[in-house]
Amino acid sequence: MLFRDRGHAGRELGRRLAYLRGPDVVVVGLPRGGVSVAYHVAQALGAPLDVIVVRKLGVPFQPELAMGAIAEGDVRVVNNETRLLAISPADLAAVEARERVELDRRIRRFRGSRPRVPLAGRTVIVVDDGIATGATASAACRAVRAAGAARVVLAAPVAPPDRIAWLRQDADEVVCLATPEEFFAIGSFYADFTQTPDEEVTDLLRQAALAAPPEPARMPGPGAGGTTGTGQRIEVTVPAGTARLTGQLTVPEHPCGLVVFAHGSGSSQHSPRNRHVAQALGSARLATLLFDLLTPDEEADRTNVFDIGTLARRLVEVTRWLGEQPATARLPTGFFGASTGSAAALWAAAELGPRISAVVSRGGRPDLAAPKLALVAAPTLLIVGGRDDVVLDLNRRAQTQLRCENQLTVVPGATHLFTEPGALEAVATLARDWFLHHSALVGNIRA
Repeated sequence: MLFRDRGHAGRELGRRLAYLRGPDVVVVGLPRGGVSVAYHVAQALGAPLDVIVVRKLGVPFQPELAMGAIAEGDVRVVNNETRLLAISPADLAAVEARERVELDRRIRRFRGSRPRVPLAGRTVIVVDDGIATGATASAACRAVRAAGAARVVLAAPVAPPDRIAWLRQDADEVVCLATPEEFFAIGSFYADFTQTPDEEVTDLLRQAALAAPPEPARMPGPGAGGTTGTGQRIEVTVPAGTARLTGQLTVPEHPCGLVVFAHGSGSSQHSPRNRHVAQALGSARLATLLFDLLTPDEEADRTNVFDIGTLARRLVEVTRWLGEQPATARLPTGFFGASTGSAAALWAAAELGPRISAVVSRGGRPDLAAPKLALVAAPTLLIVGGRDDVVLDLNRRAQTQLRCENQLTVVPGATHLFTEPGALEAVATLARDWFLHHSALVGNIRA
């Protein structure tokens, strides 16, 4: 036994992490026990505290054994060892669907209406009460990286030594107080490892929020509106049936095309990944629209995220609205979809026919648009990470149903969110070249 309880472990970990103290540091804890440890780390560093919600994906016949994990922000990690257990994609998908319901419940329970502490450009310390397989810790690190963290530090009181090196692929630094060779269970290293109730998590987060100093002033991001120096950036509200969808339309000088982004589950117009791609497209004189297909209230119901028919109908309405705007009316229009947004993009492309010049899917779920795939006419590029095994298999199957010009490109070594060095840049380059090529073809036909 190394620690009396989680409070003791958090204070000890806070002392070890003292060198990280600074105005741009944020501490996030994995619920539930990790928040108890993280609270004391945040106190020691004088840093704001937030929660990063994750769920283990347990092996169907041995639920306590993690075959992977999911986290808020549409992050999924699958352990390589799962292949040895003969877990089918269908089994994995069933477990994930069940755990996503609980993930959403916990997000609402722990965060409620309280906004997330901004992570973009900051050092984020991800804290758990201990690491066993590392799946949930890996998912948490990827989630904060996807939220824009400039530096990710994973910290835990105890972990098996073989997991430390593995986790360094997701964290810039891993800090652990103890790495015993003989490792059976995290609880064996605590005198008191009583389960942390939900009420304690929400209470600690509330206490931390009340005691936190005001957030430092930050330069406004690219969503503030105005001019970009090379064109125009406009905050728009687009009618779609009874909904009003907000977004950001960026039109460079002398645009050669327009790309509409369809965000997937857990993503939004503020996704740093999609904004990175949009910036690359803008540099190539492609106008972009980043917007949300669901209102905040609708997103709270997880079933809406997978209602591809409704998402596609809204994308169709938004595209028709763009066709009536002076700045975008005559531009060749393409769709960039991510996750479930890819299915919506393909479904909408099938509905709109020749009005859509090209479709690009990043880590998408084209299989969810199966009834419409054979009707898609727009040239389609499917981009998948080489280490995103389940999604890669789904894309390969969906590709066989496409009758249009299509291509499946695998980014070597990339996982679902393309957080690896150079992976997102590869996505941006592939998308830019695909849209430019097919926008030029459409432009020549119209001319």
